[in-house]
Amino acid sequence: MASADWPIDEAPGRDVVALIPEDFRLESGERLAATTLAGRLHGPEHGPLVVVAGGISSGRFATRWWSWAVRSGGPVDLNRVRVLAFDLLPGRDGPGVTITTADQARLLAILLDALDEPAIDAFVGASYGGCIGLAFATTFPERIRSLVAISAPHLAHPAATAWRGVQRRLLAFARDCGRESEGVALARELAMTTYRTPDEFGLRFAPTPPARAGEAYPVCDYLIARGAAYDEVTSAARWIALSDSLDRHAVRPEQIRCPLTVLGFTSDRLVPIDDLRELAALAPAGRLIEAPSIFGHDAFLKEREVVGRALHDALLPLNALPREIAA
Repeated sequence: MASADWPIDEAPGRDVVALIPEDFRLESGERLAATTLAGRLHGPEHGPLVVVAGGISSGRFATRWWSWAVRSGGPVDLNRVRVLAFDLLPGRDGPGVTITTADQARLLAILLDALDEPAIDAFVGASYGGCIGLAFATTFPERIRSLVAISAPHLAHPAATAWRGVQRRLLAFARDCGRESEGVALARELAMTTYRTPDEFGLRFAPTPPARAGEAYPVCDYLIARGAAYDEVTSAARWIALSDSLDRHAVRPEQIRCPLTVLGFTSDRLVPIDDLRELAALAPAGRLIEAPSIFGHDAFLKEREVVGRALHDALLPLNALPREIAA
C-alpha cells in the first residue's frame, strides 16, 4: 500500500509496549495468550495525540497500511500530531479467542496508561478500527475528545455477517484438513468480492473465457493474486477471531458524547449507508459525510480526496492549536 510520494519504509517512529495485567479477561472470560501489547508512536513528542486504527489486517504500522494518509504533510499530519497505532490482537498465531471491540478498547486503555496518557485528542478509525473507536468512545467517554469513524457501523449488518460467516467456515475447514495456507488464500479471494463493487469489476475485467472449464477467468487471476499475497499476513485462527469480533460489534450511538464524524460510501455493501446515517443521527454530536465510490468498502484506502478532506477538516482544530491548549 505504499504511495508514490512516500517510500515503502515507514516514517520514523518508535515501538511502545504495555504489559497486559495477569487478571485481564476478555468479555468472554477467556485470557489472551500474549502478555504484552505493542503500539507505535510517530510525530512530535508533545503534539496532540491521535489514535489510528484500520481493518482487521492492519496493526501498529499505520504509516505502511495507510501511507498516503498518515505522513508528514498528509491528512493526518505527522508534523503536527502524534499518532499512536496498535496491534489489534497481540501475537500473530495465538489460539482462537472470542474478542470484542470493547475488549480492544480496554487493551488500548492499557497501552495509554503505560504511556501516561489520560485521554486522546482524536481517534481515527476505518472499518474494524472505526468499530473499535466507537467502542472506545462508549466505554471510556472521559478519555476521548473527538472521533472519526470511516465505513464503521454501530451494529454489524446481517448480510455482512453472512459473508464473513462463510469465510470463517472455509478457514476452519481448510485448517482442519491441514491446508491452512490455501484456506487463507481462498477466504481472502472471497472477501475481496465483498470489499469491492460489481461496477469496479465491470470496468477492470473482460469476461474472456479461459481455454477449458475450471481454469481462471481474468477477474479470477486478480483474486488469486490477492489471496496469495495474504497468506503471510494472518493465520486462520487470527482471522476467525477478528472476523467474529466484527460481527459481535454493537454500541449505542446515544452514548457517544464526543464530536463524531461519520464517513461512508454509498456503494459499500458490508456497511450499508443507511446504517451510517442512523449512527450519525443517533449520536448526540454526530455529523455524516457520504460519497459515491466504485471501490465499495475499500474506499477508505482508495478515495484519497474525499477521505483526506474529511480527515483534514476533522483534525483541523488539533493542527491549529498547540498541545497545551488542545489538551
